[in-house]
Amino acid sequence: MRVLGSLAVAALIGLSACKPPETPPVKPADAPAEIVLPEPREGVVTDRFAKLALSCVHREYPNKISHLMNSAADAGTPSQLFPAFHGCFDWHSSVHGHWLLVRILNTDPETPYRAAILAALSRSFTPENIAGELAYFEAPDRASFERPYGAAWFLQLMTELRQADFPEAAGWVDTLQPLEGFIRTQTMDWLTKLAYPIRIGTHNQTAFAFGLMLDWADETGDSAFRDAVAAKARAFHAGDTNCPLGYEPSGEDFLSPCLMEADLMRRVLTPEEFATWLTAFLPQIPATEQTDWLAPGIVLDPTDGKLVHLDGVNLSRAWALEGIASVLPAEDARIPALRAAAAIHKATGIAAVSDAHYSGSHWLASFATYLETRRGIAGE
Repeated sequence: MRVLGSLAVAALIGLSACKPPETPPVKPADAPAEIVLPEPREGVVTDRFAKLALSCVHREYPNKISHLMNSAADAGTPSQLFPAFHGCFDWHSSVHGHWLLVRILNTDPETPYRAAILAALSRSFTPENIAGELAYFEAPDRASFERPYGAAWFLQLMTELRQADFPEAAGWVDTLQPLEGFIRTQTMDWLTKLAYPIRIGTHNQTAFAFGLMLDWADETGDSAFRDAVAAKARAFHAGDTNCPLGYEPSGEDFLSPCLMEADLMRRVLTPEEFATWLTAFLPQIPATEQTDWLAPGIVLDPTDGKLVHLDGVNLSRAWALEGIASVLPAEDARIPALRAAAAIHKATGIAAVSDAHYSGSHWLASFATYLETRRGIAGE
């Protein structure tokens, strides 16, 4: 190995010190004008979340693409590869950022961001853009792209659009249906080959994805798809006992393996069956009003894209705990402890959602909106 002499080192240090500060990239001449967004209304927490999503759904960089190249012809920028879903740092975050915007329109028709949201969605949901997205999925050797996490969020987006009553939604459902149909077919094929559950606390986890997929099947009336997912959930989890909740969270989790499994099983078991199953699966849940039985995850560096996952685990734990409590019999002694833990995790998680660091702001607002609007709770 060659060792630099002291003069060379000094020269390099001097050049580094004289290096001019980096300047932001020049915006292309044809880029749309920036939309000036109103300030959030006092006390309306979802306004903050809408503003965060609007700031990123068409922000192309920084970007972390997951991209299998079959040849040099596959080289391209994020917006060339993913015409609709290239913003918010990665494909799945862009998808659930778009879902967030539709969810805001569905739950808050008076939102001051209505015009900006409709403009943003109109820009993304064009036939040409979705044709480009579908072409990407259909290319050879990309069967595992965004499976199952991004695929599940895309189906959640379609669920939200189908439940919408603003006039543009029906047209967007038609526009996005080709990709929806492909993802549905691809997922059905994958389920026949999936021999084991994926229990990790990040994107590949099957329990979380199955939950969103079941909600989509219920909305569309796709009984064959629902039966396939539910059968796989029962085969994987009906006999599970004593989940090691004490091992959670792992250092990069944003989904609880134990609580997400329970949040899934409440969708496939009757309330009576679920209450019995939960006793065996999570015997750690106190039958008292205890509040300290499950501590929120701690984030020591919110600028670190992996460590900030723990802010997400607090939000997703909160909605899972609420979902579990929602189907138990009213007299179940575990409900106070479940709701107390949910409240603590919710407060911690919502407080962490800000625009201070893009490592978290590009995705945490979607999790916070899912929680705040009780998306996963039946009938809400």
